[in-house]
Amino acid sequence: MLSLLPLLVACNPFGARRLTVPVSRWPGYEFLPLARERQIDRRHGLELVLRPFANPQDIVHAYLRGELQIAQLTTVEAVDLCNRVPKRCPVVVLVLDESRGGDQVLVKRSLPSIASLRGQPVAITPSTLGPFVLSRALRQQGLGLRDVQLRPMPLEAMPQALASGEVVAAALFPPFSDEASQRAPVRPLFTSREIPGQIFDVLVVDPVVLQPERTALVALLRSWQDAHTELEEHPEKAIALMASREGVSAGAFSASLQGLVFQSLNQQQALFQPGGTLERNLVDLREVQAMLGLMPADGPLPRVDGSLIKAALQPSR
Repeated sequence: MLSLLPLLVACNPFGARRLTVPVSRWPGYEFLPLARERQIDRRHGLELVLRPFANPQDIVHAYLRGELQIAQLTTVEAVDLCNRVPKRCPVVVLVLDESRGGDQVLVKRSLPSIASLRGQPVAITPSTLGPFVLSRALRQQGLGLRDVQLRPMPLEAMPQALASGEVVAAALFPPFSDEASQRAPVRPLFTSREIPGQIFDVLVVDPVVLQPERTALVALLRSWQDAHTELEEHPEKAIALMASREGVSAGAFSASLQGLVFQSLNQQQALFQPGGTLERNLVDLREVQAMLGLMPADGPLPRVDGSLIKAALQPSR
């Protein structure tokens, strides 16, 4: 396993630690690319190398193949990885964002409520947070996932499926939800705003590199924090850069950020407490995945480790 270390970290000719980070399309994943673009990484002795992926599932598969030892993923994808490669069950070291409105259940305007989805075809991508969000929406109406016709499909196929009438609802997020709203007469009848503290994107690390590359990982967390400071101090320039990477307008990107909550390193310490929010959330996600038949009810779960955050908050030497 130690032979995999060069895939994560190496040194460039100038002595900076070169660290490879995979990136897919999601507003909450744009802060490490911003750190790279604005050379914030260099302030902390890092050279971030961004490896683009079309969608998070490609990142999952690359991790499974041993090509990645660090990833920006949803908590459900982290749970999925634990089940599929228990020996490399990823460790959660940072909360990138909490979705409060970003994740949505879009429904055809002709349907009056979530309750009217009973017996109807609903699009989901099983290994994303979509099924979890849908399950919470249905539970508020006394329904469950078994009360609808689940239609698994890639996120990028959902806008067309809604427009053609193949499905009457879909669980998705920007930019796919934006595209669906443009192509079909749909509206959000439930969003993650209604379930605060339950939808997270996280930074995960292969346990084999957690200790050997601790210094580089602490520098990565500091770079992430400073990228948020860059957005606060230079919003127009930062948003323009991030929107360009996402392939959307600055206005659309700014709007998508409104559906996310970002917590500073200091604020995150409470999330990482034993038996705290993150650990409970992972248990809830496993329950939904087990209901879908994607993993056993007692499957392994990612370890939550706040030690890198504590180290990142210490004064730099």
